[in-house]
Amino acid sequence: MNTGLTEEEVQKSRQKYGDNTISIAKKESFIRKLIATLGDPIIKILLIALAIKTLFLFQNFDWYETIGIVIAIFLASFISTLSEYGSEKAFEQLQAEASKIKTRVRRNQELKEITIDEVVVGDIIKLSAGDEIPADGKILSGKISVNEANLNGETKETEKSRSSKVYRSTVVYSGMATMLVEKVGNQTVYGKLAEEVSEKKPTSPLKLRLVKLAEFISKIGYVGAALVTISYLFSEIVIDNNFDPDKIYQTITNFPLMFAFILKALTLSVTIIVVAVPEGLPMMITLVLSSNMKRMLKSNILVRKLMGIETAGNINILFTDKTGTITEGKLNVIAIVDAKGHTYKTESDLKTNKTYYTQVKLSLVANNDSDYDENQNPIGGNITDRAILKFFKDDNFQYNIKAKKPFSSEKKYSITKVTYENKEINLIKGAPEIILSKCTHYYENGRKRFLIDKKEIESQISKAASKGIRVLAFATSETYENPSRLSFIGLAFIKDEIRKEAIEGLELIEKAHIKTIMLTGDNIETARNIGKEIGLLKNKDDLIITSDELHKKTDAEVKKILPNLKIIARSLPQDKSRLVKLAQSLNLVVGMTGDGVNDAPALKKADVGFAMGSGTEVAKEASDIVILDDNLLSLSKAVLYGRTIFKSIRKFIIFQLTVNLCAVSISIIGPFIGVETPVTVIQMLWINMVMDTLAGIAFSFEPALKEYMEEKPKDKNEPIINKYMIDEIMFTGTYSALMCVFFLKSPFIHSIFRDGPNDMYLMTAFFGLFIFMGIFNSFNARTHRLNLLANLSKNKVFLAVIIFILIVQIYLMYYGGDLFRTYGLNPIEFEIMILLALTVIPVDFLRKIYLRKKGQIGGV
Repeated sequence: MNTGLTEEEVQKSRQKYGDNTISIAKKESFIRKLIATLGDPIIKILLIALAIKTLFLFQNFDWYETIGIVIAIFLASFISTLSEYGSEKAFEQLQAEASKIKTRVRRNQELKEITIDEVVVGDIIKLSAGDEIPADGKILSGKISVNEANLNGETKETEKSRSSKVYRSTVVYSGMATMLVEKVGNQTVYGKLAEEVSEKKPTSPLKLRLVKLAEFISKIGYVGAALVTISYLFSEIVIDNNFDPDKIYQTITNFPLMFAFILKALTLSVTIIVVAVPEGLPMMITLVLSSNMKRMLKSNILVRKLMGIETAGNINILFTDKTGTITEGKLNVIAIVDAKGHTYKTESDLKTNKTYYTQVKLSLVANNDSDYDENQNPIGGNITDRAILKFFKDDNFQYNIKAKKPFSSEKKYSITKVTYENKEINLIKGAPEIILSKCTHYYENGRKRFLIDKKEIESQISKAASKGIRVLAFATSETYENPSRLSFIGLAFIKDEIRKEAIEGLELIEKAHIKTIMLTGDNIETARNIGKEIGLLKNKDDLIITSDELHKKTDAEVKKILPNLKIIARSLPQDKSRLVKLAQSLNLVVGMTGDGVNDAPALKKADVGFAMGSGTEVAKEASDIVILDDNLLSLSKAVLYGRTIFKSIRKFIIFQLTVNLCAVSISIIGPFIGVETPVTVIQMLWINMVMDTLAGIAFSFEPALKEYMEEKPKDKNEPIINKYMIDEIMFTGTYSALMCVFFLKSPFIHSIFRDGPNDMYLMTAFFGLFIFMGIFNSFNARTHRLNLLANLSKNKVFLAVIIFILIVQIYLMYYGGDLFRTYGLNPIEFEIMILLALTVIPVDFLRKIYLRKKGQIGGV
């Protein structure tokens, strides 16, 4: 059985018991989402309008407008649903593809890595700390500590040994074991739970803020609609009857006439509500995220939680690991050094001293959490253990492991009890200062000798540390439980090259006004050398301390040194949690990187937890964002995308609320200046589609600009609409409304357009003016620069959407007919309308120049 399944047995098992995929409770289908949109405020209002028009079937019934409302309801629902459903589906598919979990399985007498979906009944799985258990089964050998919180909510770890049952989705916290898979997929306990329960994702904070903003604006729209209804009825019933009680009574008792007044009043209120309620605002989050998802994945950023990418742009302080993040994470053993200072740079060099070679290889290969796969490539375990196996090429010793304690950050060593050539040996390896302090002997030519003078060994450690080389000491111990009276075997020098991109990433993070603190398990000399090399230690005030020194300081003392703190050497996982808590108490937005089991608490506590792609599943589960290539430059891009997403939403808000303000203003003012319906319900539906769905798509593809990384982080409590935005919305919205009033009431404008029933050509042009002013203002909204075309080529979707709107609008103006109340314009009429709409650009240009002169130019 220990040889694992053959390929033929795998296929038979899959046919008989099924695969290991989980069929979770069905997500909301497109049809269900479409039906659900009928509950949206806009659709409800339109349905009410449709019902009213149907009731008045024989009272001057307008077939065109009624059919138009039916079409509008369908289009508004369909396009909104299609956009949101498509975005959500694309986002979830990309997430699932990028976050597949791998596990180690024995097949065809070889150990290999596969995704958990490929696991079948009968597979033998190798488990170690940080692994997520891929299926239900039982332990064949070994001992592990498992966290089963995913199944039962209990955070207390459970010990599992031979014959114990283990379950899918639970996590190994410590130890090593092999398990036999007995149930897969929906037959597992986790699978059955997933069938019954559809996890409802919590609404992200930014989406909640957008929902509240939309609700607030909607209330203003409802109040405006109510005022218009009351004002219109008061005007028709009271003012037009010169306040004569008898005439007022006659009007009220004339039911057909009153029905007509009420219908007209409700039509006006519907028009205002349709444009005032920004129902597309909350959907903007999904649009922006889905449009950026592929770009983020290309930059090796996997967003697990919406909250993470929303908050990433606001980080003030970042606590980062060194290995694999700042360094390449491709560790190489560059030398083995014995007690006398003799250096062996390769396995071939070691083989020249056969006795010493056997001691070294047994010590480092047997006391190791990694394994060789079928191609003799190291898999599993941590990167240090994999580097050691890479140095030795193979494991051809015959030894039996009796007991094992994996490396822990607290103890800073691992120990394994083995039997080799009928002898029981306790092999220990770890931090040099820990191992060396317990050494009383050393080996020379296979014999133990008293270790009287440790200076030669300490000198070797110091020289390596000063060059940024990591040092590992290894020895034998007389006892297993409490290692003591160690016999020193040697030192392993391990080199991890600095990532060139990490230096660039650190520079970008620094420019973004984010403080970076590096936490490393290296000793203080190695840490200092690396800190200087990457530019983290520049000034004499820059502080580097050890974990022990940190523990001796009170919380108040740590807060005091935090501004100058750059590096913590010999750091422990609990240091991370403490630092997160203290930084947050100073109202800082905290980012934290991690890859190990013990990093999970700090990743959860941080405002944004960044797990490394090569890290444990525990760390990934606890994180908000996974950096797939473990690269600090990629992490800096996550910050950039966080800022870009927030800015894209703000640009959209400026655009939408400017159109809202103009539309509501003109709809309220219209009846009082002799224009009862400046914009019809059908026209307003097209306007609504332009400013919600289409504009949302256009702004969601705004580029991530490097200049965003030179700005200070936003305060986490900063309102979603700032003063700059309010000023722009009020200024441009008011100007647009005044331009509309001027267009409708100016004798000069009237003289340009041909006469026709109900000013048909003037009102056609007015519909065009309104849309084109909104389109041209979208260029103002997307940048605070004077050059409106800045970076426009980087958002081709924006240009495509604008061109599409222009084409459709021109078509509607010439072929909309009675449905859209449009009857075509001659060239001069069209040119005048376009020129007046274009004025929104120079007017906003003057506003920007004025702000620059006052030194108040801000932006989103």
